[in-house]
Amino acid sequence: MSGGGPDGRYGSMGAVPTVARWWRDRSDPQRLDLYTRWSFYGWLAMTPLLALLVSGSAEGPASGAGVAAFVGGSAAVAVTTVVLARAWLDARREDRPPARGPLVAAAFAGLVTAALGVLAFAGQEDRTPALSWGVAMPLAMVLTAVTPVWPTRALARWGFGIGGATAAVVLAAGTPFATAAVLAVVLGSAVTGLALAFRFTVWVLDVVVEMERSRAVQAQLAVAEERLRFARDLHDVMGRNLSVIAVKSQLAAELVRRGRDGAAEELADISRVAEESLREVRDVVRGYRGSDLPGELAGARSVLRAAGVDVTVTGDDDAVALPGPVQTALGWVVREAVTNVLRHSRATRCTVELSTDGGTAALRVVNDGVTATAGGGGSGLAGLAERLAATGGRLAAGRDGDRFVLTATVPVGVRV
Repeated sequence: MSGGGPDGRYGSMGAVPTVARWWRDRSDPQRLDLYTRWSFYGWLAMTPLLALLVSGSAEGPASGAGVAAFVGGSAAVAVTTVVLARAWLDARREDRPPARGPLVAAAFAGLVTAALGVLAFAGQEDRTPALSWGVAMPLAMVLTAVTPVWPTRALARWGFGIGGATAAVVLAAGTPFATAAVLAVVLGSAVTGLALAFRFTVWVLDVVVEMERSRAVQAQLAVAEERLRFARDLHDVMGRNLSVIAVKSQLAAELVRRGRDGAAEELADISRVAEESLREVRDVVRGYRGSDLPGELAGARSVLRAAGVDVTVTGDDDAVALPGPVQTALGWVVREAVTNVLRHSRATRCTVELSTDGGTAALRVVNDGVTATAGGGGSGLAGLAERLAATGGRLAAGRDGDRFVLTATVPVGVRV
């Protein structure tokens, strides 16, 4: 006897958890794809069984050889249509043109089997039911197999075409015209409805797959957006602070060279800015960094004066009264503006004006150090514009005569 282990205890049932686990590991689109495929394959594989049912329902004498040939042809239809459905489902999933070979083989098998159905059932006394299904059934299976690729209108045309062709055959075999006409409508509707039902299943699969792809693209965009945010924030943090360190280092070196006091204070400021930069870089990585507008205005005044720029800052009181999100947005504007003055201009004078008018806070930074290449471009200003746009604000930057003007507006009621 077998032992007490899982295999010995449960026998072949030990495979059930494996199958269940395999099914759970499939994504929703993969599960629906499997369901769709096996619905197709299962239905098409039933063709020989349906042929036997049609043969059994025949009333009156029927040729044994003819019935056997019809059932054999139905088996060929089953094989060729399963191959066709699989090939065309794969083509649809991979977004490539479908192969024509499987269609030719399935269509040939369907036409031959329909002809065999005529030979097998045309001689019966009450020939209409068996003859009509003997003609329509193999052709309907072929039409079902092409539903993954063919458009809806083509399926409807061919569905009613099969109904009309079947009615023509039974009419030629002696069926009254009225009966044949009703048969054309009923069979055409049934075949078309069957094809459209499978077509709808394929459409649902397409929608689910597209939703899955959209979620994947959305995740990729979220990652890309986070990378851009990180690069933008790192530029905003390090651009200004490194500019401050560079200016103060030059000032300290000049003081030491001339033997004047103040070099130690400048070096202490450099150390402070470096420590602040390290802290802010860590905050960028953690994603918890904000910007204090009053502090940024005070820092701008100190840094620009240390660089020898005559700076005027107005609106400090207004800054304190602004909501936190507005302070954060405008604080980054001050940072970027100061960085540009230090790095990209030869300014001797700079004004920073903060004002509030109704529901809008406006910041205007003007410097007289515009150069021939000055403009509104650059990754810093582009990132700043994106940051303001996210809060409903706007950024404008450009030359105004011999001055460079940067203006930012943010709604006071913004929520971020």
